[in-house]
Amino acid sequence: MTGGGARFQPEQFGSTTTHSRNYPASEVMTCEAARRALLSQGYVITLADADHINGKKYFQPDAEVHVEIEFHVVCAPDGRRGKKTTAFVNALQDRYALKKSNNSASLGVGALGSLSVPFTSSDDSLVKVASETITNEPFYERFFALMQRYLSADILDDAPVEGELPLPPPMPSRAASSAAAKPAASAPSASASSASAPASSASSVEPAASASASASSASAPEPAASAASQP
Repeated sequence: MTGGGARFQPEQFGSTTTHSRNYPASEVMTCEAARRALLSQGYVITLADADHINGKKYFQPDAEVHVEIEFHVVCAPDGRRGKKTTAFVNALQDRYALKKSNNSASLGVGALGSLSVPFTSSDDSLVKVASETITNEPFYERFFALMQRYLSADILDDAPVEGELPLPPPMPSRAASSAAAKPAASAPSASASSASAPASSASSVEPAASASASASSASAPEPAASAASQP
């Protein structure tokens, strides 16, 4: 189909790499890399979500031509563990042209009718003349490469540094420490009660031993007395 000298190319749905790229990172990290890539090229971020980024940039290639490019980035998780993400990107280009309209002034007189005065004014306005999705594959390749640079920097920042000491474990709360101290305090009391039991048994044995000793000492003088009574 032709119109205005431009030829419309029908969709083939044959390539899946022009507008998409896989990254070994989460969707949040991937969209953050896309946001930084757009900011580094002068794009104004109009929408920034965890899985969706929009950015817009304005161009003036000619005095009477204005061009706007709007990026749309969608980050979709790829896999069950969420460690891989597919970034879908498309850029929309709108073209505006400057249109001038001339206005003439007229003066009405009751007896003579209307009289045209040679006084004209012009109004300038931008009118959209074209809008299309950019399908140039090298254009998206440059954007994906810039995303990879920012994403690689984020992955290196999250990686552990060799020789770095691990963080100490968190300190227990006061409630947990007091709960742990209660069984420890009750354990010595039980051991003290068990230690007092042998002491009491030992004290109960001492009177019995003293009673037996007194009985033996009382019975010992009887043979000596009988020996003294003999002539």
